Amino acid sequence: MANDEYTDSMKSRTTTNTTNVVLPSWVARSVTGLMTTITIAGAGFSALVMTTKAEEAPATNGLVETLSPSGQSNVTIHETLGELEKSPEKQITFPGVKSLFEGRFDLYREDDGQFVRRIVVPKKAAPGKPWVWRARFWRHAPEFDLAMLEEGYHVVYCDVIGLLGNPKAVRRWNAYYQLLVEKYGFAKKPVLEGMSRGGMIVYNWAIANPDKVAAIYGDAPVMHVGSWPGFGSRLLERSYGFKSQEELAAWKGNPIDNLKPLADAKIPIIHVVGDRDKVVPVSENTAIAQKRYQEMGGVFEVIHKKDAGHQHGLKDPTPIVEFIRKNCGVK
Repeated sequence: MANDEYTDSMKSRTTTNTTNVVLPSWVARSVTGLMTTITIAGAGFSALVMTTKAEEAPATNGLVETLSPSGQSNVTIHETLGELEKSPEKQITFPGVKSLFEGRFDLYREDDGQFVRRIVVPKKAAPGKPWVWRARFWRHAPEFDLAMLEEGYHVVYCDVIGLLGNPKAVRRWNAYYQLLVEKYGFAKKPVLEGMSRGGMIVYNWAIANPDKVAAIYGDAPVMHVGSWPGFGSRLLERSYGFKSQEELAAWKGNPIDNLKPLADAKIPIIHVVGDRDKVVPVSENTAIAQKRYQEMGGVFEVIHKKDAGHQHGLKDPTPIVEFIRKNCGVK
């Protein structure tokens, strides 16, 4: 397009409502007022349809483009008339290797050589960018995670394997939480999901950060290390350093002994348990926690699988999803 032809076409905005201009494909924006859309296409050139309001368009406003001899464009958008339309949230590219989660959602896996972090991205993030923070047994019984992705939640994982929710694990989660909230704009209150031994980090982190939790979903979660893994376990010794059964029995750091901060923060809790679980017995973990929490005035629901042992999840996670919707929404 020659310069004089382009100038003539720009002048036409004072008498017509639509002007067609050819621009390079890298131009991309959505605006209201003088311009309604500027759209990216693929490689090469794309057509720009610029809609103007002739009666409102002074000569100093609108899209101003200068063409170089090579045909490349330098574009400036003046915004003194009309407000920019709030464009859809920009797609963030997370660090790490990209793949698919369950063949449907983008998954980013980052490994710095010390521990692994994962972020699964919904097709369309819900307002406020809510998220589920899962602990342990990644991809096992993923029905709830998939359902929440459909709800627009991100699903996040930060590996704390071998730490059993000890202070080091809590510090690691603190650092990752700060990154997700401050750098990526995630909601300040995630839904915590802890399966089996993952219950220890979920609850210990929540107890340390009760103002940063929307809800807790525990699935046959460990809430007392004397119940599992029990004294004599190398995992327990490495994580907490107990030297005697008496020292373990006297310890008051188990989640079932520290629920008050969660109740004071009015954090809703839901568990799914198998009534025949002999690995993490309900009577030594969830049952005690539910009784104490409800006595504190807290919301604590339990879904019982009567004939199940230490199996996780629900084939249809709707009851858990509805609990989250009902009790917390996006926080």
